[in-house]
Amino acid sequence: MEILLIDKVFLIVIVFAVSLVIALYSTLAERKVSAFLQDRLGPNRAGIFGLLQPVADGVKFFFKEDIIPNHADKALYILGPSISMITALMTSAVIPWGSYIEFDGRQIALQVADINIGILYVFAVVSIGVYGIMIGGWGSNNKFSLLGALRASSQMISYEIAMGLSIIAVVMMTGSMSLGEIVRQQHGFNWNIFYQPIGFLIFCICAFAECNRTPFDLPECEAELVGGYHTEYSSMKLGLYLFSEYINIFISSAIMSAMFFGGYNFPFMDLISSPNLLAALGLIAFFAKILFFIFFFMWVRWTIPRFRYDQLMTLGWKYLIPLALANIVVTGTVMLISSSFK
Repeated sequence: MEILLIDKVFLIVIVFAVSLVIALYSTLAERKVSAFLQDRLGPNRAGIFGLLQPVADGVKFFFKEDIIPNHADKALYILGPSISMITALMTSAVIPWGSYIEFDGRQIALQVADINIGILYVFAVVSIGVYGIMIGGWGSNNKFSLLGALRASSQMISYEIAMGLSIIAVVMMTGSMSLGEIVRQQHGFNWNIFYQPIGFLIFCICAFAECNRTPFDLPECEAELVGGYHTEYSSMKLGLYLFSEYINIFISSAIMSAMFFGGYNFPFMDLISSPNLLAALGLIAFFAKILFFIFFFMWVRWTIPRFRYDQLMTLGWKYLIPLALANIVVTGTVMLISSSFK
């Protein structure tokens, strides 16, 4: 039991560290991708090819003056970014990063917690994350921040419904809400994207809205709200909001890869007999899928303009939710018909 606990603690530290490093360097990737799409160079002064730019940004955030406005609610003002960061990191606990490795005669699963309600856990933690934005906007006691917080709450409530409905079809097919079991059932090239393309499309659109990414970045729309819910924030409190956004992008990409693209599974994996080699290649395949989706998030941001707020609500309530319900009905019908022929 003690050895198992040490393994889990070590895995938790690794997962949190990887999440933070990827979030840190996603800021550099964002600027490099935007520079590439706009025919610019991007950051290239700090270190070779600008690789130390995220470190320079982090140092800048730590040493900038930390200002708390006199009119703000100090407790809520501090609590907002803390909730956003904590919830962003917590979602990584149930993601299966690989199968298992063998070490010292033991099998170590590359998943912190394989709970049988993994999907519900993710949705519960993500739902708490919206409070970080709402509390930050409210506690700032600023009209622009409050409008950004209201937009964020209504946007996330709207799109979480469609996102949850899109997952129901996958749960119906796999018969489990465990992310580990869902990934195991996609062994080899038997990925859910081939059976649930509509579910993936809905989930992907909703993931953009959940992460407040263009074209759904209405809560922090600088053209209308200066900076939205984090207008009054500076120093590392602002950094926590920004880092939590990139961690959410990383986690959303990981969940999309696990739910619809096989996670750590890849074609012809049965040809590999060594479990450690299989785990290493699976980890590489999983992160390749994740990095593709992170690039996709950035590509869309620098290509598509943002929606108007009424267009945002119309898309969520009038199109995505009915489409997700129709997908559930079609999935159930197909499953019922196919079972009758067995």
